Amino acid sequence: MTEGSPPLPAEQSRSAVLAFAFLRGALAAGLGLGGFTVLVMVLWISSPAPDNGPGEAFHASAGLWLLAHGAELIRADTLSGVPAPVGLVPLLLAVVPVWLVHRAARDTLEVHEGRQAPSAAGAFAMITSGYLLIGTAVALYARGGSLSVHVASLFFPSAVVVAGAAAAGIWTAAGRPIGPPPSWAPVRVHEELARSRFRECADTVARSAAAGVAMLLGGGALLVAVSLVWHAQPAQQSFIQLSGDLAGRVSVLLLALVLVPNAAVWGAAYGLGPGFALGTASTVSPLAFTGRPARPVFPLLAAVPDQGPATFLNWAAVAVPVAAGVTVAWFTVRRAAPADAGREEAWSPGETALSAGLAAFGCGVGTAVLAGVAGGPLGTGALAQFGPVWWLTGAAALAWTAVLGVPGALLLRAWRLRGSAGGWWSRRRAERAAAKAQAVAGQASAEVPEQLPGPGAVPVAVRTPGRAPTATASPAAVSPAAVSPVAGTDEDSEPYDFLPSDPWHERTARPGEAGPSGHP
Repeated sequence: MTEGSPPLPAEQSRSAVLAFAFLRGALAAGLGLGGFTVLVMVLWISSPAPDNGPGEAFHASAGLWLLAHGAELIRADTLSGVPAPVGLVPLLLAVVPVWLVHRAARDTLEVHEGRQAPSAAGAFAMITSGYLLIGTAVALYARGGSLSVHVASLFFPSAVVVAGAAAAGIWTAAGRPIGPPPSWAPVRVHEELARSRFRECADTVARSAAAGVAMLLGGGALLVAVSLVWHAQPAQQSFIQLSGDLAGRVSVLLLALVLVPNAAVWGAAYGLGPGFALGTASTVSPLAFTGRPARPVFPLLAAVPDQGPATFLNWAAVAVPVAAGVTVAWFTVRRAAPADAGREEAWSPGETALSAGLAAFGCGVGTAVLAGVAGGPLGTGALAQFGPVWWLTGAAALAWTAVLGVPGALLLRAWRLRGSAGGWWSRRRAERAAAKAQAVAGQASAEVPEQLPGPGAVPVAVRTPGRAPTATASPAAVSPAAVSPVAGTDEDSEPYDFLPSDPWHERTARPGEAGPSGHP
């Protein structure tokens, strides 16, 4: 319907594009909210005896959607009557709004036929505004339910999460460029970055840091899985205790699934050493499980080790940060010294060590962010602190990956370059052997004895250094290095004819002596 329409003026077309970006942001928020609402309503309908009507289910879905953005909820319906905060964000639920905002920003900058794309700044502003407008309306609606939202958490971290996802989508649409330094930087910095491998090193650092964080999460998830299998009976009992009917069991199972990434972060913090808190008076680490835990009944929490001093099995959890440090070193060396590169193409040891160190720093920052959002309060008093301490976990991740990653990257670089270094020495040895063989051949040609001409003798000139051509020899008795053709190849020597046919003893007589024929 719009292919044959006349083009809009520039100002009107720009306004329409920005309005379309605004609608994209609002649509992304509506899709996320609709998905959460459908999930909650299905669970409410399947419940045989719901406590409240559908209005309370809608309020619960709104609060769950805000919680997925990092907002802190206030639960008014408690046994003590005191409102309790809920700040533990299910990380798997947080993936949904982040992905929707990211996709909306990325698709807005795509150029379609007949429609121009907005600028990056305009797309970011409109998408973020449209999304946050819907979020504000949802927060106002949730105030009337049992789960209201803490106002300060709407600005941080909720608005920051939305803005970060939109910025990441715009950066992806632009091809993930790594820009030059700012204009206020000195000219020397610009020149140095232009000459160096700045973009390649930055990409290597980002990939290595992401690989290190992924290895920590994978190792933490493996620890949780092994511990759940080890404590299978307590986990089963807690699951049965929380779920009476089919709808309750499905609800508990879904809640456990959306908290699996949180459990992986907790497992990574346990392997790194700082561990995590189960309330304000208890800490779980590979060294010991101390204090009085405020542990709610939940299947995932059944994987927590037993109280008391740690054993050898608990100490084995340090394999997780060791694997993360090796991963950082490996991903760094993959770009610093590729398998098919020589010593000239490989990075210097300083560049390799710097890249591994920056990757370790990025791994520490990423782990600290995940540890900060994977925990939170579940109430007041002893329930006010749950999960790992973000700065301790990040510092431990930085220390482990730096101590193991930097030396490991240097060792792997030296190991990969051993073939190119060996090939260089092999070539040098081959060249020296060839030069020595030529020298030996020349010396052997100088010592060839003069022989009588045989029946098959060919008139060739035997040249001996320091002496004139003196005899005729058979080809089998003359070294190829000592035989020169009739036309001499030396520029300073002149060609000479065949040897004279006089008797050999006359030609070999000493100067001043007479031969058998009487001629001197």
